[in-house]
This record gives sequence, structure tokens and C-alpha cells, in this order.
Amino acid sequence: MTPSLVLVAHGSRDPRFGATARRVRDAVASSLPGVDVVLSYLDLDEPPVGDVLSHIAADPVVVPMLLAAGYHHKVDLPSIIASCRPTARQTDVMGTRSLTGALTDRLLEAGLGPRDGVILSAVGSSDPDADRSVRLRAIELSTRLHRPVEVVFATKLGAGQRAVSTAVRRLRAGGADRIALSPYFLSAGLLTERVESALDALVDDSLVAGPLGTHPEVVDAISSLYRAAVDRRAVPAGHAAS
Repeated sequence: MTPSLVLVAHGSRDPRFGATARRVRDAVASSLPGVDVVLSYLDLDEPPVGDVLSHIAADPVVVPMLLAAGYHHKVDLPSIIASCRPTARQTDVMGTRSLTGALTDRLLEAGLGPRDGVILSAVGSSDPDADRSVRLRAIELSTRLHRPVEVVFATKLGAGQRAVSTAVRRLRAGGADRIALSPYFLSAGLLTERVESALDALVDDSLVAGPLGTHPEVVDAISSLYRAAVDRRAVPAGHAAS
């Protein structure tokens, strides 16, 4: 039997997040014909991942629709899987696959110009490895765009929105005429708007790109993680590739 794919999103009180997550689920299902793709959430939305894992017919592949491997990936989700479906296979987070092309496309769609400086905004985590992975994405984006990219974490703006003002100052010093905001988020929401509002308070003219949403790189990242997990499961014991 073909394993089901359980997509695990964080969840949000903002209805835009759930709508985006459902569109991503539909796009992934279209890219994986014959695979049952089920959307679940860690918090704040329905259905909870534990309920989905408890009632799904066969042992699934669980793909965290997260952009950095922090607490939810390392502790929260494994604990839920262990208690509800220990034989499920959890993959890496979606963000382990580079989504730099998606970030670039969203900026270009918004009208990125040659003298625009870029701020990459992300959630921010208590796990330093998760924040380092975001900074790696910023380096990749900087290389692709041939310009500096500053990182701002929406949950770590600091007093007086210091993180945003520092990023703007550095980009201006580097010659940026305008500031472009690149949300490293699946969906628009309260956190993306927090950074946008802070930027609006500092500059008169800015450019705001759209979130990742259903960009083909997002869909491919999820589908690739699923296929790799299924392929590994299909390798008989003692016959793993050397």
C-alpha cells in the first residue's frame, strides 16, 4: 500500500494561514497522484496531528511544513508520533530544501529593482540552529540577487523595533535606495504584518513581497521529502546503498 502523506503545519489563529495550508495540500496532492495527502496542525487549527495519526489507515510519512528545524521538529512532533503512531516516518522540515528560488520569484513579482536592499523576515526561534538555518537562506538569497540581505526575526524585533532599524541602516549604508521585505513565511499573518508595520514606521517607500504560498519550489520540497522517505522504506534490510 502506498503510504499516506501527513502534512504538519504549525497552525495559526489567522484564517489566512489555514487557507494557504489547504492550497499547499491540494498542490502537493496534484503532484503526487495516487497518494492520500492529509493536512494536520500542531496547534491552533484543526485537525490536530495526533488525531490524524491515530485514525489514518496505514503507517504514513510525516512531512513537517516548517521552514526551520526547531523545537516543534526536534521535540514536539516526535513526541506526538511516538504516542500516536510510532511506526510513522518523520522527514526533515520543508525548509531543509533551499527555497531561494521561491523567495527570489516573490521579490521579482513584487517589482524588485536593481538598487533595492532586502530584508529577509522569519519567525525566530529559541533554538539557535533554527535561526542559523534562516541566516543560511539569507546568504543564499544574497548570492542569488548579488546584493546584501539582512535578517530580521519577527519575534525578536527588540525595543523600538531595533532589529528593523538596524537592518535598514546597514542596507542604506550599502547603497540601497529602497528597502524590500522578503517574508520567509508560508502565509501572510500577524507576524509578517508586525515586521511590515515596523518597516513602514521607518521608511516612506518600501516593497513587500508575497509569502511563499504554493510556489512550485514549496510543492517540490514537500514531494521530494515524501518520495525520499518512501524510497528509503522500500530498501530491504541489509541492502542499503553504500
